[in-house]
Amino acid sequence: MDSRQREQLASRALAGYVSGPGAPITATHLALERIDTAVAVILVEGISDQIAIETLASRQGRDLDHEGIVVLPMGGAQAITRFARQLGPAGERLALAGFCDADATTAFCQGLAKARIGFPQTAAEMARLGFHVCDRDLEEELIRSVGPEEVEDILETQGDLSSFRTFQKQPQWRGRPVADQLRRFFGSKAKRHLRYARLMIEVVDLDRAPKPLEATLARF
Repeated sequence: MDSRQREQLASRALAGYVSGPGAPITATHLALERIDTAVAVILVEGISDQIAIETLASRQGRDLDHEGIVVLPMGGAQAITRFARQLGPAGERLALAGFCDADATTAFCQGLAKARIGFPQTAAEMARLGFHVCDRDLEEELIRSVGPEEVEDILETQGDLSSFRTFQKQPQWRGRPVADQLRRFFGSKAKRHLRYARLMIEVVDLDRAPKPLEATLARF
């Protein structure tokens, strides 16, 4: 695969999604514009989460737009209270579900309680309400599901493998587990984690897809 082909593949990975400094706000507004015709909303922290779950739904043969399901990237876990109140039983009365990173568990528990959706204290109690927690974060879930070796193969198709090898040689990351190195590498550039969220979901075996995403989609 030459550089032009890699560039085209990278471009397609973000087709239909916004990126750049103002992307979080824009992505939230674009999703909210579709609420009027929605019957259910999946609340997620950011655009990479949106990309991953929409791509997984497509691979499962689902059309979320046709089903009236909107994936809403909130721009951060702290916004859960606002949107759960606005869209849940105290507001639009839409069916809600979602997932978050492990470090957002407390914010989600508190937000769901303030929105009177439930009063969860743990990830297990959140799951019973339709909200699921990644073991650490989305990137770790994706890397584990795909497998580090196959993720490196994806890096090669994007022309990023040599950069990753250089990253692995950095003193603070030398000798660390490859999965941890990959997770940090994806977070080192703004668009990188967005592109690879889609690329990894596109290749993962469906029976090994990240459980928090599967469970969220299965809610509806």
